[in-house]
Amino acid sequence: MKLINGLFDFIKKSPTAYQTVDTVAKLLEKEGYQELFENKKYELSDGGKYYIKKNGSSVVAFRYRSDAESFMICASHSDSPTFKVKGDLKSGVYTRLDVEKYGGMIYYTWLDRPLSVAGRVYLKSDTGIECRLVNIDKDVAVIPSVAIHMNRGVNDGYKFNPAVDLLPLSSLGNDGILGLIAKEISVKAEDIISHDLFLYVRDEGKLIGEDYVLCPRLDDLACVYSSLVAFLSAKDTKTVPVFAVFDNEEVGSETKQGAASAFFSELLREIAGEGFAKMLSASFMISADNAHAVHPNHPELTDKQNFATLGGGVVVKYNANQRYTTDAYSDAIFRTVAKKSGARVQSFSNRADMLGGSTLGSIATTKLPIATVDIGLPQLAMHSANETMAAEDISDMTKALVEFYSTRIVKNGDKTEII
Repeated sequence: MKLINGLFDFIKKSPTAYQTVDTVAKLLEKEGYQELFENKKYELSDGGKYYIKKNGSSVVAFRYRSDAESFMICASHSDSPTFKVKGDLKSGVYTRLDVEKYGGMIYYTWLDRPLSVAGRVYLKSDTGIECRLVNIDKDVAVIPSVAIHMNRGVNDGYKFNPAVDLLPLSSLGNDGILGLIAKEISVKAEDIISHDLFLYVRDEGKLIGEDYVLCPRLDDLACVYSSLVAFLSAKDTKTVPVFAVFDNEEVGSETKQGAASAFFSELLREIAGEGFAKMLSASFMISADNAHAVHPNHPELTDKQNFATLGGGVVVKYNANQRYTTDAYSDAIFRTVAKKSGARVQSFSNRADMLGGSTLGSIATTKLPIATVDIGLPQLAMHSANETMAAEDISDMTKALVEFYSTRIVKNGDKTEII
């Protein structure tokens, strides 16, 4: 229960990618990690613990040792499908929020739920501009359904138009969203120059009976949290353990803070120094992003043999077209490590006639030629406002990642030592 309660608390504090990175940074600093900055020279010392942020929505942490022979990396993502707030819309007696969809969410799950707004704003300052995180920690908006009497065919299938059907009704008075935010952070509304604000569901995580977890943003904050716990718990070996969280996975990762950017590869190059290429050849990466469990009402939507179940343990994901980057070598490495930890492992492949999602693993390895396995926690209702997974799988993931971060891999021709 301690792990589950920690996950619920972490997700509650992380309504957007900006708050996720801020929450991670505070937990890292509590454990003695020092922040590095891109515009300053890195002064790394043996045994030093460091982290660096990119755009406030991606973060990488590592423990440095000069005699390290490889990197052991686990990467996940900070973003989730949502709606970006553009401003207010006045229409008659109502005030609504003007929003634009971000990522591929299940629209109808956002209806008739308490919503709020979080993100960041940039303010005027005496010498330029200043960034401030903001979270309106109360119910301020709702996307109301149309009554069935006015939409008789809604249960026969309805195509939602985000520009029409999904605009939230807000209760913000005459001040509007920026006025509310100004009050929240004790500034003048006219001092807010620009903003990156997003809707989030106000539901909190809960256990369904003793077996299941129901919570917003499990994809992918459950992997962020479990990999962070493992990273902080693992024993040191002759490697540089790396904990990475990237933004914008839900929209393709092709941003300066996404897995497709040069940010990560340049950081690892800086850490490795002249031995960069040699270290990469001995390194290993886990791409941790949640996986589809077989749906109890629709088992026909999954492959008949290669399917995952809630409560079955960590999922290794395969795709012939490399939308998942797992191959036989990386699968064998991970399964060996997981077995040592006592964690259960299962397999997933999409049905051959269905196109699945992709993850940051195959994207990141275009910049970093590292052996990589795609894994995840099995879940239902991926990209819903609330998602479901099994509580015991989170324990399996954490155990496997603790062992991974405590492991060193030495490759000798066709043989590989897992130490």
